[in-house]
Amino acid sequence: MQGGECVNKKGNLFDKINQKTNIDPGEIYKVADSVKNADFSDERTVRNLVRRLAKMANKPLPKEKEDKLVQSIVSNNVPTDMQSLSKMFKK
Repeated sequence: MQGGECVNKKGNLFDKINQKTNIDPGEIYKVADSVKNADFSDERTVRNLVRRLAKMANKPLPKEKEDKLVQSIVSNNVPTDMQSLSKMFKK
């Protein structure tokens, strides 16, 4: 795969995300950049990230679900495959 193809595929991916979620790709890059050196064992950092992502997605996040997500991330108990991750968010 050549460099131009890689960039084009990334663009297509972000275009699809934008169409389905109405989330600006620039915002995704900002979040990704902000977590590069984040301490995921710090509850405050993780809680702020979870809230920021919920707000970006324009999805309500009940306190109970927020707490569960934060605890899972802080305790490094996050699923690594998409099916398990999807189930976690649907609970």
